[in-house]
Amino acid sequence: MTSSPEAPSRPDLPAADYDRDWLREHLADERRKASLLGEVREAIFGAQDGLVSLLAVVSTVAGASLNRVPVLIAGIATGLAGVFSMAAGEYMSSKSQREIFAAQIAGEREEVLDRPGEAEAEMAYMLEEDGLSRREAAELARTIAAHPEVLLKTMVEKELGLASEHAEGTPLQGALIMGASFGLGAAVPVLAYVVLPVGIATWAAVVATGSVLFGIGVLKSRWTRRPWLRSGLEILVLGAFAGIAGFFFGNLLPTLLGAPAPPH
Repeated sequence: MTSSPEAPSRPDLPAADYDRDWLREHLADERRKASLLGEVREAIFGAQDGLVSLLAVVSTVAGASLNRVPVLIAGIATGLAGVFSMAAGEYMSSKSQREIFAAQIAGEREEVLDRPGEAEAEMAYMLEEDGLSRREAAELARTIAAHPEVLLKTMVEKELGLASEHAEGTPLQGALIMGASFGLGAAVPVLAYVVLPVGIATWAAVVATGSVLFGIGVLKSRWTRRPWLRSGLEILVLGAFAGIAGFFFGNLLPTLLGAPAPPH
């Protein structure tokens, strides 16, 4: 039984000394990590949107009425609608993006097959833009152009900025992550009104939402490598604006609309 290749013990080995099996596994691992970052983005966006939007809704309704029932109805209805809306939006967005990418790649494939000289000239020009001399760029482009599939892949990545060959996951998977994360985030401000009186629940929802938002920012710093405190405060401040606006308009709108003030 063969063991899996191990990483080189020194980071400054010559390129020829790197084991090909290790390189293959290392690149596959890097691509998996890149794909995971896309899922993390969807999860963070969904949870943040669920927290902020539901806090604004329940704060508005609670400010207009001290009755628990309309607060819960509005919160649950908005949360469920948001789950399906966010999931459907993510599914259609991801699916449309993949279809557009496929069409663009097909166009590049036609160019490589029907107009190889043009494709080679474009490749040489882009390599020269990257810093190679004209002679070096022309020689490298000629070498790449001798292998049409390599030329196509390089054109797609450099000209179009696409790298869909290694993309993992499906539109449905992204939709499920987005919808689930939105639902989990939406549940936080609503739960306060389930277990606490409306007056206390309003402040509890604000504190709970702020704590979770700050935690999301701290978690995000693990991948962005930004200072955890700054990352947490950034998301917390953005969420605070929505909560304050919701509470403010919840108390202001009844007066503007001529509704009777809720009993205190």
